[in-house]
Amino acid sequence: MAFLVKIFTSKKKYFEGQVDLLSVYTQAGQLGILTNHTPLVSILTIGPMHMKINKKTFYYAVSKGVLTVKKNETVLLVDAIEKSDEIDLARAKEALERAEKRLSTKTKDIDVLRARIALERAKNRLRVAKEFNEPNTN
Repeated sequence: MAFLVKIFTSKKKYFEGQVDLLSVYTQAGQLGILTNHTPLVSILTIGPMHMKINKKTFYYAVSKGVLTVKKNETVLLVDAIEKSDEIDLARAKEALERAEKRLSTKTKDIDVLRARIALERAKNRLRVAKEFNEPNTN
């Protein structure tokens, strides 16, 4: 039995549809959501996400956000999301290199927290693109 999932970024509605399983990473760890899940609100962390739809699994790279679950409707408000086969590997590698370079530079004008977040996002995008680039039929 499926439930409704809606995913929004600040720019657009990214996805709306019926999903059999949603798996995300929250501040409390990995969370799997099925039909009739207990209502909750949780903070999403940078990490991979997957959805099972009609026996196919789709993988995404997600950057921070908020998740709400209520009455078989789950809403994700995310900073950024990319499907595994939409990720530009060259761009992700460049972002990783820029973040690593910023972190290795020991000057006062470097925002270390911002550079660490950029590094984590780039690593997540690369991991999802490399490990989960093809939908499967699990």
